Amino acid sequence: MSRTPLDTVEHAAETPDVELPWAELGLKKDEYEKVVEILGRRPTGAELAMYSVMWSEHCSYKSSKVHLRQFGEKAPHSDALLVGIGENAGVVDVGQGYAVTFKVESHNHPSYVEPYQGAATGVGGIVRDIIAMGARPVAVVDPLRFGAADHPDTKRVLPGVVAGIGGYGNCLGLPNIGGEVVFDACYQGNPLVNAGAIGVMRHEDIHLAKASGAGNKVILYGARTGGDGIGGASILASETFDDAKPSKRPAVQVGDPFQEKLLIECTLEAFKEKLVVGIQDLGAAGLSCATSELASNGSGGMRVTLDDVPLRDSTLSPEEILMSESQERMCAVVEPEKVDRFLEICDKWDVIATVIGEVTDGDRLEIFWHGGKIVDVDPRTVAHDGPVYERPYARPDWQDALQADDANKLARPTTSEDLKAQVVQLVSSPNQASKSWITSQYDHFVQGNTVLAQPEDSGMIRVDEATGLGVAIATDGNGRYAKLDPYAGAQLALSEAYRNVATTGAKPLAVSDCLNFGSPEDPAVMWQFAEAVRGLADACQQLGTPVTGGNVSLYNQTGDVAIHPTPVVAVLGVIDDVARRTPVAFQEEGQLLYLLGDTREEFGGSAWSQVVHDHLGGLPPKVDLERERLLAEILISASRDGMIDSAHDLSDGGLIQAVVESALLGEKGARLVVPDGLDAFTLLFSESAGRALVAIPRSEELRFNDMCGARGLPVTRIGVVDGDSVELQGEFTLTLAELREAHEGTIPALLA
Repeated sequence: MSRTPLDTVEHAAETPDVELPWAELGLKKDEYEKVVEILGRRPTGAELAMYSVMWSEHCSYKSSKVHLRQFGEKAPHSDALLVGIGENAGVVDVGQGYAVTFKVESHNHPSYVEPYQGAATGVGGIVRDIIAMGARPVAVVDPLRFGAADHPDTKRVLPGVVAGIGGYGNCLGLPNIGGEVVFDACYQGNPLVNAGAIGVMRHEDIHLAKASGAGNKVILYGARTGGDGIGGASILASETFDDAKPSKRPAVQVGDPFQEKLLIECTLEAFKEKLVVGIQDLGAAGLSCATSELASNGSGGMRVTLDDVPLRDSTLSPEEILMSESQERMCAVVEPEKVDRFLEICDKWDVIATVIGEVTDGDRLEIFWHGGKIVDVDPRTVAHDGPVYERPYARPDWQDALQADDANKLARPTTSEDLKAQVVQLVSSPNQASKSWITSQYDHFVQGNTVLAQPEDSGMIRVDEATGLGVAIATDGNGRYAKLDPYAGAQLALSEAYRNVATTGAKPLAVSDCLNFGSPEDPAVMWQFAEAVRGLADACQQLGTPVTGGNVSLYNQTGDVAIHPTPVVAVLGVIDDVARRTPVAFQEEGQLLYLLGDTREEFGGSAWSQVVHDHLGGLPPKVDLERERLLAEILISASRDGMIDSAHDLSDGGLIQAVVESALLGEKGARLVVPDGLDAFTLLFSESAGRALVAIPRSEELRFNDMCGARGLPVTRIGVVDGDSVELQGEFTLTLAELREAHEGTIPALLA
């Protein structure tokens, strides 16, 4: 798409009538005209390339910015927050001089086009965000959504995605400790591949993406730049899939985890020797992003010579070099007297490194090619001052009818045999069945600091070996809830992740999110998005958990068919001593089972309504954030004081799902009774929020009840850990062998 090597800034000024392919690069007519207005002339081909990728929906957040501001406006005060929204990843203080950085992002569209590389490079990209903050990556998580489990294309996409995540993460030596796998027909043409990562550093090691200090050198290091992924994530993720537009399906990036491992070690050694002033990874939009963001965040300008960029393909035009999203690359700003040492470290790790420019005392980003100036822009206009759309949004006409179609009115089991059959049907359904076929392909324990991993409520990593300090992370989201009520759905996602962290004994600290929605050009989708952001911002404010960063993924639809609104929320928590953690599995026979919280007839969006009736309608469970906070305090205190030996949050599938999972993991059964005021069906299948199942040693029963009573949390004794079956008194008995066969056989059979 290059004009010619001579399409310099001077040439552009002299040839205002030259036609440029702005529409092919994803710009709207008014956006192109805005570029012309900013520059006071037509852009060069290279400038057009930069504006097109940086002003794409994926990079500029032009449709979501007006709503995302709420995360700042409503941000709760947090003593733990060290770096918030606006950097590569958020950073929180976890005590003892340690800081933890974490973030969740999407690689949805690339993973549908090329499942293995799309997922693999999603992991690589999020890990580089963590490195860029100055941290050593210690773990990854992967919230995934696929189409119907029995659809033929799911058998193409899912194994490729799982292999890509496992292949890249395992080769990096990073444990995969959490995430989720959800099947729903709404994701058939748009699977969601969200990737998260956690890194650990000392407070003094935090680095930011800024280029400061006139005369400091700009060094590009890592892999050579190739033609893979040109305009990939930035343009591919900024349009709906449409077979009539092949240009919207450019080459997906190709990852090399061994190169990334060298990049990690090389970067951390440079950090240790304090050689780096500013740093930025090259992800979506490649060099266009790295140069413009470093320059705009710094105190001066930047001058870059594109001829010095190491290439895999010598035929690449300057526009293609600027747009390439080749993986495993980073950009560092280094003081002149430290350049030689920086290059020595890169050479030691067999990492290609080249000085491609320097920081200037001006305010322009200037890029040269073959001796001519091909870019001369204010970097803020590229990186930060792109279009901001206040897109129209409106509550869809069908929302009232959807909510009126009350799931509480669906036919319920009328006999004990029906109840038993529906329990088996639920625990063997694709969404509730064991995901061990998937998670067994990931290494959970590499590095030796994993304390909890799938299928625990949250993953947990030890940060300090001497003291036992650790962090936990959980990711959650329920598109069915959000379809029924996007405001409540986002709050339920946060509540579940918050609860999952607390269930393990860790204190929730902060949030990252990945907001997956359909086309922002649809007012109904924009209403869903606006409501979800409002709900999440309000809930984070009330729970005291600031949003530290995240990702918006729009245009997740094929033609007119959008995915369910799917806000995925990651909550990070801290635990003083990982030896005090609480696992999901039942530990000892004879321990007492208690249900914490209130159970109501709430079946809207429930697993039971989906599995038994293929139904979506009504209202999702009610949200009570103060109850969530109280429940978390109880779970954390009980874990710390040794009052509970196992705990499991109640969410998708209700109580019976939690009991079956805890029983199978602990290889110990349970005898349950229906408490007064509840019927067996509601007890088993309700998805009321703010609840957890705990197993308590008999010696702790009185102390535990006293604590809950003093704090006003409802607690109900519902059974005992016992035997080799799950029995609901007076209703049914299912042996652990029967349950294991039902629970563990589904996914392998579907993907065989």
